[in-house]
This record gives sequence, structure tokens and C-alpha cells, in this order.
Amino acid sequence: MSAVVEVIERALAAGDAAWERTGESSFSVTLPGSHKLSTTCNLFVGDHAVRVEAFVMRQPDENRERLWEWLLRRNARMYGVAFAVDPVGDVYLVGRMALHAVTPEELDRMLGAVLTYADESFDSMLEIGFGSAIRREWAWRVSRGEPLDNLRAFEHFVARGGT
Repeated sequence: MSAVVEVIERALAAGDAAWERTGESSFSVTLPGSHKLSTTCNLFVGDHAVRVEAFVMRQPDENRERLWEWLLRRNARMYGVAFAVDPVGDVYLVGRMALHAVTPEELDRMLGAVLTYADESFDSMLEIGFGSAIRREWAWRVSRGEPLDNLRAFEHFVARGGT
């Protein structure tokens, strides 16, 4: 196990992402995105595998079943990780890497998968799970002349009335 910890530490040190050791055999990596501004990915080295976990979104306010269906369909096309929900409904990306498979290249591929899936899926997940709140926030800002900069990704959604 300690050899895997060393491989992970060397690979993270050579990369561009911010990271820290969170325990003897665990790490936290901050992955910068463009839709989801950052995703924290935790790596836990166990006896047989490295567990990968990243929080993506809090539990949706609405359309839970529709969001779960969307996530399950997305899972079918993903590498290394899958969307999952915790007991309260918060959404995570989770996966495992066998210890013998942990190399700098595979770790980079896994972190890239986490970043890609969290970032590319984020706006669609928000539209499904928080559409009413997005439309209310948009209307409130427009009525008061407030800036819409961080809501621009949802302009198409608000304009068509959402789904």
C-alpha cells in the first residue's frame, strides 16, 4: 500500500492541480472547472483498491426521479467512475482503481474523468434539479437590474421556460 501512496503523491506533485494529504493514505485534489468552478476529489488508498469520491451537487429541490434517470443513462457512457447518491440525495462521482493499476498515467486519466463528468454534467443537473429556483433567481435579478453574469449558462433554459 505504501508504494501506491508514493506513486499518487509523486504524480500529484508533478501535476497542476492543488492537492493535500488528508491522512496516511488519503488525498484531496481540487480540480478546476468551467461550469462547476471546482470539484474536490478524494482518494483513499485501501488494502485492495484506491477509492475515488467527488461531491458534485447537493440534493435536488425538484425532479429527483428525472435526475436519477438522467444520471443512470450518463453512467452507461463513463469511464472509471459513476454517479451515485448518498442517503440524503446529494450527488457524487465514485469509483475504484485496483492497486496494481495505479500509475501516474492512470491516476491522471481518472482525475480527468472526474473533472470532465462533473464539469460537463453540472449545468444539465442544475436545470433538472433546480430549474424553478434558477428561473426565480433570473426573474428577481432582472426585476432589480442585478447582474446575470453567473446565470448566463442558463439563459437558453430560462428563455424557453425550462423543462
